[in-house]
Amino acid sequence: MKRALGVCYYPEHWPEAIWAEDAARMVETGISWVRIGEFAWSRIEPSFGDLQFDWLDRAIEVLGSAGLKVILGTPTATPPRWMLDKHPDMLAWDAQGRERGFGSRRHYDFSHDGYREECARIVDILARRYGANPHVAAWQTDNEYDCHDTVLSYSPAAERAFQNWLAETYGTIEALNTAWGNVFWSMEYDHFEQIALPNLTVTEPNPSHVLAFRRFSSDMVVKFNKVQVGLIRAQTDAPITHNYMGRVTAFDHYDVGADLEIASWDSYPIGFLSDRLEEPAAHKQRYLRQGDPDFQAFHHDLYRAVGKGRWWVMEQQPGPVNWAPYNPAPLPGMARLWAWEAFAHGAEVVTYFRWRQAPFAQEQMHAGLLRPDSEAAPGLAEAAQVAAELVEAPDVSAAQAPVALVFDYASQWAWETQPQGADFDYFRLCFEMYRGLRKLGLSVDILPPDCADLSGYKVVLAPGLLELSGALKGALERFDGQAMLGPRTNTKTGEMVIPVPMGPNIDGLDTVIALTESLPPSEMMPLLKGGTFVKWFEHLKGDAEVVEALVDGRPAMVQAGAIRYLAGWPDEEALARILEDLCEAAGVVTLNPPDGLRLRDTGAHRFYINYNAFEVEFDGLLIGAADVTWRPL
Repeated sequence: MKRALGVCYYPEHWPEAIWAEDAARMVETGISWVRIGEFAWSRIEPSFGDLQFDWLDRAIEVLGSAGLKVILGTPTATPPRWMLDKHPDMLAWDAQGRERGFGSRRHYDFSHDGYREECARIVDILARRYGANPHVAAWQTDNEYDCHDTVLSYSPAAERAFQNWLAETYGTIEALNTAWGNVFWSMEYDHFEQIALPNLTVTEPNPSHVLAFRRFSSDMVVKFNKVQVGLIRAQTDAPITHNYMGRVTAFDHYDVGADLEIASWDSYPIGFLSDRLEEPAAHKQRYLRQGDPDFQAFHHDLYRAVGKGRWWVMEQQPGPVNWAPYNPAPLPGMARLWAWEAFAHGAEVVTYFRWRQAPFAQEQMHAGLLRPDSEAAPGLAEAAQVAAELVEAPDVSAAQAPVALVFDYASQWAWETQPQGADFDYFRLCFEMYRGLRKLGLSVDILPPDCADLSGYKVVLAPGLLELSGALKGALERFDGQAMLGPRTNTKTGEMVIPVPMGPNIDGLDTVIALTESLPPSEMMPLLKGGTFVKWFEHLKGDAEVVEALVDGRPAMVQAGAIRYLAGWPDEEALARILEDLCEAAGVVTLNPPDGLRLRDTGAHRFYINYNAFEVEFDGLLIGAADVTWRPL
């Protein structure tokens, strides 16, 4: 597919007299797609039933006539104020039992029947009006599910819906009591209506109760999204997407993505480095104006999996944002680099946020491609450069990577529910494994936890999985490469109960986790071959072959055939060696590029992506600071 650029635009924010000029400048810049409408409910329907589409009709016509393809967003992330008067109990509640009020966005509870009906009504109206419009070439549902922590709600509406979900899931209260182990602390229930939400308990709630609530909350997002998709699809064949976010794991993105043609996500590299990554001060200083070299790539690969191969960047940072603790400007070249990095990972479209910086309200300090006075911001020239390069650049054809990492949302919920160690975080464990592979110069695919086919891969990592699905177990049994599982893989059931026999319960691997320790930052367990375990260590018993050991001789990693089980959380030194050894055993060539330089192989080209603020030399190429280049493989 031909790669293209887009931009987010809000015609309702600007005088209609400049719409045509804006559209012409977008096309002149090389932009092909424009997203509109996702926050415009109060202008579409200023009061209940008073539908005002004339302005939106004209906006779509102006943009489309200029040659732009419109992505039309459903406006359900921002219900207007009259909606709260009509449904005063539609607000989500936080874990402390407080309503989350009107005055910003995402002020709704996914479980509220009345609000879901209102959403279905407005989406149906939009789909009927614009489904056949030749300028509307794609649709977006809502906006950024779980932004501002809005998936988990502890409202009365959520409690009623949760009780119904439990009844449907477990069938009988006896089955639930058994599954959750409610005999402990006399927590047994007589009927489903007795079950409250797992907040405001005296001490921690039953982890089985919490995990069930997390699954329910995710299912509410899936249900909410599915209704919108069905209504849109009834009126158009245009693809439908949702724009996910970075390090947001409160709902299962694979489940939402099953109903969509395209996955997209909102990429803000500098904001994420400041706001969403636990990194040493020196790392954050080094990449202050570039973003972390691996965080964006991780999500590119994740959302390629969520989108079943098709994915976009729906919002790409072009300058300083407004929402992080600190908001520096990107280095010159980064708005170009981020776009090309996305294309190298298979993005079909990269859409910059936003066309013109807003002079009012919450995001007025968020840069766009234009300043509020319509003069060019620094990102505009870089967007135009990318557009010009796309004309001559090679087609970035997809190619399977040699290595894969399994990522699972339910495992994140499980280890948040029962971390056992204050700093055990599933996302972080997976991200460090991913980063370790990238530092070796490898391209990586991310796979869902129910993946049934590992053919073509030489190395597969599955750290921290709550439980191995039947599909993945079967794929591992057939796998002829090298797989590394653990730590904490397949150590609980789906109900958050320790299985008997105890984990990891991997066929052919004679080992059992007899005891688990979580380690404070002051405690380390050195490995015989170098490096150390931090945060986590599992005492293994059994006759499996030991391939890594602590300096005191205790097993640190064991192996049977193609399967290795890692019994701890390795530090950077240990992880680099373990991954390199694994790749060598599998016949995967590692390239070890300079620090800050990342490689990405496509079907026919290798991309060299330099996150450094200085030029580097590698593979016979001199790659400039904050630069990206490519050449045929």
